[in-house]
Amino acid sequence: MKSIDKLIERAGELTRHGLSQGEIADELNVSRETASWLVNQSDPGATPEPATASPSDVHVDWSAIGRDGHRLSLLGAIMADLLAHEGEDVDLTVGIGKSGAPLATVISQELDTDLSVYMPSKYQWNEDEREVETGSFSQNFATIRDRDCYIVDDNIDTGQTMTETIERLRESGGTPRACVVLTDKLGQSEIEGVPVYSLIKMVRMGEE
Repeated sequence: MKSIDKLIERAGELTRHGLSQGEIADELNVSRETASWLVNQSDPGATPEPATASPSDVHVDWSAIGRDGHRLSLLGAIMADLLAHEGEDVDLTVGIGKSGAPLATVISQELDTDLSVYMPSKYQWNEDEREVETGSFSQNFATIRDRDCYIVDDNIDTGQTMTETIERLRESGGTPRACVVLTDKLGQSEIEGVPVYSLIKMVRMGEE
């Protein structure tokens, strides 16, 4: 079975388990557009689309790290090292969603900060429904107001989720100082004026 077929099959499984397309995008580390296409392909009742209609994207699978606590801790320590020079006044690390939260936990331990978790609006997103405008910060973690913050996620696709998180932090009285991710498909040095650090930058050959 081709890798793309495995992704289509996985998207179908996640859909049957009740996940939104935004959550599927997060689980498979692909853009929302790619997740929507995969879900459509997995639907036996949908009209087949030509192969050329498939989106241009890169699937990132870091499950070999995520399923092992020791490996995750080592990776989080590397990510923390990327942020360490940003200043000792940063006192809060914010993880984005289910993938960013475990990494943020390790980073907060390494850098001796408090911890917060942001659940982005994409978790409620489906292509055929009205999009929810904002996500929310979990009330089980540290507050945001008057805090200097690091933002942690596993991947940047289009930058939409990271932009949303930065805006919500500022609206809540926080000051985003830097973002860090495992992989970056967007390739911008900053988003909304906030520096972006990544372990791996992905560049599609042939793009302008």
